[in-house]
Amino acid sequence: MAWPALAMAQLERITNREAVAGLKAALERGSQVAVASLGRADGFLGNPRVRIPLPESLQRTEKLMRRVGVGRYADELVTAMNRAAEAAVPEARQMFVSAVKTMSVRDAKAILTGGDTAGTDYFRRKTRPPLHKRFLPIVKAATAKVRLAQTYDRYAAKGLALGVVKKEHADLDEYVTQKALDGLYLTVAEEEKKIRKDPVRAGSSIIKKVFGALR
Repeated sequence: MAWPALAMAQLERITNREAVAGLKAALERGSQVAVASLGRADGFLGNPRVRIPLPESLQRTEKLMRRVGVGRYADELVTAMNRAAEAAVPEARQMFVSAVKTMSVRDAKAILTGGDTAGTDYFRRKTRPPLHKRFLPIVKAATAKVRLAQTYDRYAAKGLALGVVKKEHADLDEYVTQKALDGLYLTVAEEEKKIRKDPVRAGSSIIKKVFGALR
């Protein structure tokens, strides 16, 4: 949702300094809440909205594994993938803070009037590539300890060649890293929507003033 004319008229009553301060406070708060909720035990594994499932190609194998009594290996891999995501997410904390600090007045005004997840979109543009680089080695370290993960890439490489495995699923660590990032930005977006909908609950007078002007 965007508020072109109405929002800009309301924002005219708020100084540039107030607008930027309010937005930065809101985005920093929302992003830190998201990181805290995901970067802990069961942050991913216990949350059905972001829980990372086995890649589609392995889900077919999973059914067979459970029928022959070795489903525990699939469970072990799912747990390892989600624990890897939980371990990686805290890397985003400082990067989000830096993205907020370097935000321009033009960025701030565009985000304020850009829609319910405009701030999250800004974070995604600024932080996804560098966060990918930070997440990937953490994910690799976690999945390397799991037997099924060690054999997955060999299986997936053959499946890719045969056309039965999607390219984005052929590398398990890359798959987990992308899913972890997707879950992170989804959660940041949810927090941003909450603040825009009810700025009073954000507990900051400047957030209330700036976002309240857009209601």
